[in-house]
Amino acid sequence: MNETKELSALFTLIDDPDEEVYSTVSERIVDFGKGIIPNLEHLWETTLSEDVQERIEMLIHRLHYTDLTHDLSEWRDSAYHDLLFGALLVAKFQYPDLHTTPVLQDIEKIRRNVWLELNSYLTPLEQANVLSSIIYNYYNLKGVEVSYTNPDDFFIHKVLAGKKGNAISNGIIYQVMCDLLDINAKIINIPKQTVIAFYHSDYDPATHIGHPQEKIHFYVDSINGQAYSHKDIENYFKKISVPPTAFYYKPLSHKRMIQVLLEETAKCFDLPSNQYKQKELLALAELLDK
Repeated sequence: MNETKELSALFTLIDDPDEEVYSTVSERIVDFGKGIIPNLEHLWETTLSEDVQERIEMLIHRLHYTDLTHDLSEWRDSAYHDLLFGALLVAKFQYPDLHTTPVLQDIEKIRRNVWLELNSYLTPLEQANVLSSIIYNYYNLKGVEVSYTNPDDFFIHKVLAGKKGNAISNGIIYQVMCDLLDINAKIINIPKQTVIAFYHSDYDPATHIGHPQEKIHFYVDSINGQAYSHKDIENYFKKISVPPTAFYYKPLSHKRMIQVLLEETAKCFDLPSNQYKQKELLALAELLDK
């Protein structure tokens, strides 16, 4: 963006010690939109004061966040909530300059390898075995327990690049594969777990009357691709002393999955220095309810 007299004047006021003045200046700068980011980056490079650099970094973050809020609102209001695109938007919170091409190439590589091994004669369990074998053995995706000390475990591009993710991010990758390959398998509402249910081919949650468990063949653990039986899941509910109502066996919508991803990622930012990020991520999760 060409630097006008107004911009130059605003930039000279970024270091104003009066919080009220700075608040007015920062609001005006943010109003310019993300086109002003290169100017702010240049100002950061030519500024010696660390305090001013911190303010510039926060302004750049606010501009990216405003842009992300707009993109997530558009995703929420779209006719089809593409799960991969939603996960990439979450990753852009921490990595606003993220290039999506390598992610799309990785996903296509996995999809093609799975597709080459599938045929119409395979049973749902055989399909699951192919998926799990390609994702966890051939592609070598590792699963780790959910931990809030490493946010990168939640960001899909980092998971694919490092071949290591937690149950939530690995589950999203598994779900994306099922969606791309027209396999009727979805992440369900099991408490404190990310479990994929393989449904009968005729199951539609919008029209099915009755307990959805009747329409599930088996389950897959997103951490490692291990298959579970109905008995395994029933035993888990007994272990945690929760009644296994129909709600837990219904598929999570893509919108709800991205909401969970945002809420869980927010838990990584609980230090006083980055609690503003926690609030922003929770605000994005809330945005999906509107």
